[in-house]
Amino acid sequence: MMSSTGSTSIERLCLAACGVLLAAALLAAAVPASAGEPTFIAELEAGPVWQSRNDVQIPNDATGTRFSLVDFAGSGPWFAARLYLTLTAAERHQFRLLIAPLSIQPEGELEAPVDFAGGRFEAGVPTTATYRFNSWRVTYRYLMREDGRFSWWLGFTAKIRDAKIKLDQEEVSASKTDVGFVPLLHLAARYRPAERWRVLLDLDALAGGPGRAEDFSAKVSYDISGKRSISLGYRTVEGGADVDEVYTFAWLHYIVLSLEERF
Repeated sequence: MMSSTGSTSIERLCLAACGVLLAAALLAAAVPASAGEPTFIAELEAGPVWQSRNDVQIPNDATGTRFSLVDFAGSGPWFAARLYLTLTAAERHQFRLLIAPLSIQPEGELEAPVDFAGGRFEAGVPTTATYRFNSWRVTYRYLMREDGRFSWWLGFTAKIRDAKIKLDQEEVSASKTDVGFVPLLHLAARYRPAERWRVLLDLDALAGGPGRAEDFSAKVSYDISGKRSISLGYRTVEGGADVDEVYTFAWLHYIVLSLEERF
């Protein structure tokens, strides 16, 4: 079952994201980057992810049952990866693209009957759950301060989420999908305690109204060479929505290993 956002809206969102990326690329090509920042950065991040909360109720009324995918599937871990592409232009201006797919498909048995998205699912029967939360983001950020050791950025992120929750049980199958746009505030900081070492903090977040979203990471990075770094750290992603159509809140925890190439 699709949400009210149809395929036409999805295409418009994707075209808008592509337009932002094209404008960023043209600006980066037209205006030379600052001497202190590389023009282009590619970072691949990967590692295990656990869930400490994943509560679902669809629809969010008396016809839907609130249940926990943590109770059903366990806490994990599962594998996750994401890719960052960053362009630096006009000295202090940066544009960043994030591609962050996440999909798990555990099997188990429900502890109690569940009414979900128009379907009735019985307890004690083999069941497959699908949880998908793909994220595409375009970030603009401005370098607010840079000195010998400390730098920090302020900006905003345009996020497109592609979410799906599905239950399959014998002859019964029901799902809820949602594709939508979310604006986020962006903050980032970098501290150099030593010549080759960096401490990196990164946050995209939004709070207020019927929902919230936070994606925060803290990493320690080591420069293998002048153009290559490796990082180890922790990432947490939390958020959800409480509206008439859905109630869904999840809290994910990642141990991440990153490889960064600078050009």
